[in-house]
Amino acid sequence: MGRVTDHLEEGACVLIFGVMTAVAFVNVITRYVIRYSLAFTEELVVSLFVWLTLLGTAVAFRQGGHLAFTWLVERSPRALRRLSLWLSTALSAGLFAALAWYGVVQIQNERMMGTTSEALAIPQWWYTAGIPVFGLLVVVRVLQAAWRARRAPDR
Repeated sequence: MGRVTDHLEEGACVLIFGVMTAVAFVNVITRYVIRYSLAFTEELVVSLFVWLTLLGTAVAFRQGGHLAFTWLVERSPRALRRLSLWLSTALSAGLFAALAWYGVVQIQNERMMGTTSEALAIPQWWYTAGIPVFGLLVVVRVLQAAWRARRAPDR
């Protein structure tokens, strides 16, 4: 079970990217073969791209592949390296926790106003729901990465 949860984001990314590719491909075919564009495809692709971005962020934090200013940190005393680890962890977790919080607020507003998507006329919050869910997943991966990094011999 651990291996599945460790790579959950990659599976979701593959699934979402596959859907995005298929939908965009169908739109291209219909546009050039029958000269009719399917407007809903753009709505789906753009909304799923937000989800894909957040899932990719979770993968990057889990693998330690996020952007980092290591030149200065590597040359710092051990205490400063530890401080920078926990400061960057707190800032990153805080950013994505705030994103999740405001995603929930946005969902509440969209539900209260009855906002629907333009092309498919489905509730807009269906698309927005990925922001708090995947934002919290990023927070979990940030904390996991920090926990692993604190054990590194050079920390």
